[in-house]
Amino acid sequence: MKITSVDIIKAFKNPSKAAEVAVGNVPWHPVFVRINTDEGISGYGEIGVAYGNAQSAGFGIGIDFAKCIIGMDPMNNEQIWDHLHRHTFWGMGNGGVIMAGISGIDIALWDIKGKALNAPVYKLMGGKTNTRLRAYASQLQFDWGKVSHSLKDPEEYAEAARKAMADGFTAIKVDPVGFDKYGNWMGVSSRGILPKEQLDLAVNRVKAMREAGPDLDIIIELHALTDATTCIQLGKELAPLGVYYYEEPTQPLNTKLFREIRDKLDFPIATGERVYTRWGYRPFFEDHSIHIIQPDLCNTGGLTEGKKICDMAHVYDIGVQVHCCGGPVSAAAALQLEAVIPNFVIHELHASALIQDNIDLCKWDYQAKDGYFEVPERPGIGQELTEEAIKNSEVVTVK
Repeated sequence: MKITSVDIIKAFKNPSKAAEVAVGNVPWHPVFVRINTDEGISGYGEIGVAYGNAQSAGFGIGIDFAKCIIGMDPMNNEQIWDHLHRHTFWGMGNGGVIMAGISGIDIALWDIKGKALNAPVYKLMGGKTNTRLRAYASQLQFDWGKVSHSLKDPEEYAEAARKAMADGFTAIKVDPVGFDKYGNWMGVSSRGILPKEQLDLAVNRVKAMREAGPDLDIIIELHALTDATTCIQLGKELAPLGVYYYEEPTQPLNTKLFREIRDKLDFPIATGERVYTRWGYRPFFEDHSIHIIQPDLCNTGGLTEGKKICDMAHVYDIGVQVHCCGGPVSAAAALQLEAVIPNFVIHELHASALIQDNIDLCKWDYQAKDGYFEVPERPGIGQELTEEAIKNSEVVTVK
């Protein structure tokens, strides 16, 4: 089997659609890969820079890296991964955009492999360790439902928690510092030392959610908006409310800061959505500075690298919550890996996954039932774009 062409697909050619599918009105342009072969089998992957300010770069790196794999055997995913990592010059330096390009291609290769062998990817990676996957409702500062908006007052946060519980979730995640008291994202700095008014607002938002759900597992998301000082300051105030784990308390380039945070707070620490490859995770493992890793399969190196990272974490008794903040292809790939690994903790169902325009990108809509996911049993990763979605996207084909 040979790769004959690669389609790089940037969703939502119409800018208004991108705004509708976003959470918090952030432009949302998932970038997908479709690898085509001489045997008529095509595989789908996703380049993990749907949000932030890297969509154009992700689209471009997909085109550049697609040129490197034409004519190769798609069943040799290890060979292709190593080729892209070592022979593109920038690959060995890691980095979000570079690794996102490799990731999108790698996931598509696994999709082809599964389709060629008529098996879901999880069976090719070792089979099920986990038959059902517990999930949490993610990013409740944007509310929970078909329409996203910024939440300001503690009671709004409590109502979002009640909505998630009504959908069967026993775990949620919220960023209590992202929106200021007026509902502006990052409207005030969360670094240095938090003023009492700002600290009280964050704590009261979480307190309201705790009162709404006394038995909820509440994950605190900080998006690295805090630094080591302010996240410790906030964490000590939140501790009596019960924190399931503390996500991205500071930016991930200094593991010793995570060790300091870990040593001063009495709940688990997590990070990983902006950490790339085994080499990026290595110092966190060696320092034992975090308890939960959150690799994003669409930017850390795909399924090939993601499985290796999770296996390394297992050696250090570190749990895994795959970061899932992209389109439906990303979510399907995550479910395949999570079914296999023994150190799985919980699956992220992002608020964006409830928005209809995002759902409509793909043929199948995988949602949690009573707070749990079933693993897709279709061959490959179990997800494909619709023809309508491709028609409404910007597409470049590399032959």
